[in-house]
Amino acid sequence: MITETDIALRVIGAALLGGIVGYDRERKDKPAGIKTHLLVAAGSALFVGTTVLLTQETEAFGGDAAKIDVSRVMAGVVTGVGFLGAGAIITRRQSVIGLTTAAGIWVVAAIGSTVAFGFWWLAIVSTILALLVHGAAWIHEIRTSRANKREA
Repeated sequence: MITETDIALRVIGAALLGGIVGYDRERKDKPAGIKTHLLVAAGSALFVGTTVLLTQETEAFGGDAAKIDVSRVMAGVVTGVGFLGAGAIITRRQSVIGLTTAAGIWVVAAIGSTVAFGFWWLAIVSTILALLVHGAAWIHEIRTSRANKREA
């Protein structure tokens, strides 16, 4: 049986993993940093974790837990975070910026949801993957910037 303490620890864990991704972004002076990524991951974990607890409590009191659909809550998280990420995307001149930030926000929401279900290993691997992708993108930006300066 999962307890509120279990979910609280999972929310804290999700916040830490999201904060790690956010720290990496903030260190590179990107728009969304520690606070944004941490809160998105923690919020996602809280929504999903609360639903897991509610499903469990409904079963304990003889209710129909089938009426509580965790997948619907996750769909709401995905949709809500999608709107949040859309706010980070800006079209400037003939280029689009903020897509990586939006994708990062979306990924930490998934990481938070994954932690809420107790899939720690998957969440940790996903966090590492997000860091690797952000690192590779940052290196590419630096190289492209240097190449453009040489051409000018």
